[in-house]
Amino acid sequence: MRLAGKQIAILLAEGVEDLEFYVPLMRLQEEGAEVLAAGLDLRPVRGKNGLEITPTTTIAELRADDLFGLVLPGGWAPDKLRRYQVVTDLVRAMDAAGKVIGIICHGGSIAISAGIVRGRPATGSTGIKDDLINAGALWVDEAAFRDGHLVWGRVVADIPVFCRELVAALVERA
Repeated sequence: MRLAGKQIAILLAEGVEDLEFYVPLMRLQEEGAEVLAAGLDLRPVRGKNGLEITPTTTIAELRADDLFGLVLPGGWAPDKLRRYQVVTDLVRAMDAAGKVIGIICHGGSIAISAGIVRGRPATGSTGIKDDLINAGALWVDEAAFRDGHLVWGRVVADIPVFCRELVAALVERA
């Protein structure tokens, strides 16, 4: 229970990649973290693969000061979430505070819109590779890695490595 008492939010919207949401959620719960499923509102959303997820809080209710970490899963949700200032403001605040942010697959789209990738190594789905590069990120083709407090993962197949890096980064900061 290395993350007992630590509050970590996972952002979600319609079309979130189900596995990139649920696997990190369960892995963080295994470590004792209080994991919040944060949506734009409290209505249930359907993941990209059909699973229904009910948010436990809204993104507007989250405060970087209260969170220990943040996870940005992929799927189609990041393209929706990146359009909301409340989302990009939260990501910028977490980054400025040096708090761990886990970013996998298309989750990097939110990081791009928040303006936190310039000059930093990044990975994700090849579908956003050009977007990351055009935003000034340094593309890295690795399953998962850490760059300071940012934890990057490529795609669903890389979830185990992503979760290992995410948990390790959070535990080190605990």
